[in-house]
Amino acid sequence: MDYRDWEILKELYNQKNLTKTARLLFLTQPALTSRLKHMQEELGVQIVTRESRGIHFTPQGEYLVHCAEEALAHLEKIKENVQNMSNNESNLIAGTLKLGVSNFFANYELPYILKQFKIKYPHVEFKVITGWSRDVTQLIHNKDVHIGFVRGDYGWRGLSTHQLFEETICIASKEQINITDLPRLPRIEYRGDYLLKSVIDHWWAENYAEAPFISIEVDQVDTCKEMVLNGLGYGILSSRVLAGIDDLYKTQLKDQDGNPILRRTWMYYHKESLEWNVVKAFVQFIEDFGWMDS
Repeated sequence: MDYRDWEILKELYNQKNLTKTARLLFLTQPALTSRLKHMQEELGVQIVTRESRGIHFTPQGEYLVHCAEEALAHLEKIKENVQNMSNNESNLIAGTLKLGVSNFFANYELPYILKQFKIKYPHVEFKVITGWSRDVTQLIHNKDVHIGFVRGDYGWRGLSTHQLFEETICIASKEQINITDLPRLPRIEYRGDYLLKSVIDHWWAENYAEAPFISIEVDQVDTCKEMVLNGLGYGILSSRVLAGIDDLYKTQLKDQDGNPILRRTWMYYHKESLEWNVVKAFVQFIEDFGWMDS
């Protein structure tokens, strides 16, 4: 079995479908089927069975998928090591940088950052995993990514950190409102990460005895913003989401001492990962980047 076989097993396990797997790996379905048959003959075991609902892996197949993941990860590590050795000799910054990025940061900040970094270091490639900040924090703790970008003050024990910017949290509405009336006004609720929700819920509990009147629930913060812009209710949004929007009334959330409640965005990484030139270059690039607080 070779590298391509491991790729096939891993992707087939993820897709459970021959046609999708073949398309993703740029193979014809007959070629994929033939390769799979050859693997089974070489090992003398049944790896998969075909059922009405798709592909099913046998216990031997499940074991081989686990081996495939380990083999591919090991090969990736070898490539990183070789590239880093080469970088040290020639001062060429190259390789694949693995990033874990919060959903908002991936949509609003990351594309421009990668564009500028790519101009400076054209031989660098990227693998980006997006998700909620809590999940990204876990990715960097587990060393599944080199660098994480996280919104909110999650735990960073054992990690190196750099604060990128901080922003306020605002009540946004199309019409001017009195915040004492909030419990009786329609609110657009969206699915955010749990830490932000905890901050907002804590602020609400400190200021109101009644539960909020949730008139519309949506999945994405951008959908919430559009609902607010169309006058369907108020939303509680971070100031960076509202940047550049002038036709909304915005009131900052404040704590009991009258200070604005802030939400910070951080870069996380393991100190030892700076041994890789590509990671060191990216961390330095981010630290020198001209961040603006909102």
